[in-house]
Amino acid sequence: MNVSASSNASASPVASGTAAPAIVSGRNGLILFGLFLAFMLVAPFLGGYPLFLMKVLCFALFACAFNLLIGYVGLLSFGHAMFFGLAAYVSGHVVKVWGWGMEGGILAGAAVAALLGLITGAIAIRRQGIYFAMVTLALSQMVFFFCLQAPFTGGEDGIQSIPRNPFLGIIDTKNDLTMYYIVLAIFVVCFALIYRTIHSPFGQVLKAIRENEPRAISLGYQVDRYKLLAFVLSATLAGVAGAMKSLVFQLASLTDVTWQMSGEVVLMTLVGGMGTVFGPVVGSAVIIGMQNYLAGLGEWVLVVQGVIFVIVVMLFRKGIVGEIADRLGRKS
Repeated sequence: MNVSASSNASASPVASGTAAPAIVSGRNGLILFGLFLAFMLVAPFLGGYPLFLMKVLCFALFACAFNLLIGYVGLLSFGHAMFFGLAAYVSGHVVKVWGWGMEGGILAGAAVAALLGLITGAIAIRRQGIYFAMVTLALSQMVFFFCLQAPFTGGEDGIQSIPRNPFLGIIDTKNDLTMYYIVLAIFVVCFALIYRTIHSPFGQVLKAIRENEPRAISLGYQVDRYKLLAFVLSATLAGVAGAMKSLVFQLASLTDVTWQMSGEVVLMTLVGGMGTVFGPVVGSAVIIGMQNYLAGLGEWVLVVQGVIFVIVVMLFRKGIVGEIADRLGRKS
């Protein structure tokens, strides 16, 4: 069943004034994405290190996947690192031990993340609000201890020296620049999938559920099915991000599956702009950039991040992208 025009107009977050203006969607959104893609294509030749850019892309996809759930369904997950981290382990294992190619490792990680998302989603979506968040956190901790004890994960040492096997059996990925453009291509495909999902009738139903779930139920929608499908899609894309990260840095470790990683992706989404298409990308670039360029400060990096987060919350309550879009929308 598709959302009718009348229900879209009244139940969508844009109509209710809780989302960013249309300046970051539709034609303007496509133009903005085109500019972003053009910049990323030439970024390595403008002084950007491919490894740093690949890390930004991996975490940007992770944040976009998380934003699909919290920004467009209204479900706050405190356990999204379980999809990211477990996919990293699975991808690293099948590539290093089984000899699969890069594309096989990513697909294996995504498939395991999707299956885990289906299981955890079926349990968690029966709860709402803080109860949903706590259920996802508890399940994530279970996955963490599984990764700590499982024989194929390497325990506290993780899976190290993961080889960069050829992509599609013919493209050499040992060169960082070649690997960067492969990661960029995968990111573009996944981002396009998220963008299309958000702007589809299915995405309109998700927004209606976020704005007024009882009304969506009264209109005849099977809300739990929509939420479960969105949860699985979000988990799958988070798995793709985790798998790519393990292959880029040739390492899968417990850091990828800790609750701190779940908190980090929440921070990226809030800083960039929750419920905006490009906000998580900007938030990821800001957080990863601080971690990279302020590394010389040692533990003070966390203090600086905290101060910046407070400033963003006070001055940019809708996130960087959300606030800019709102102000431009007022002027137009």
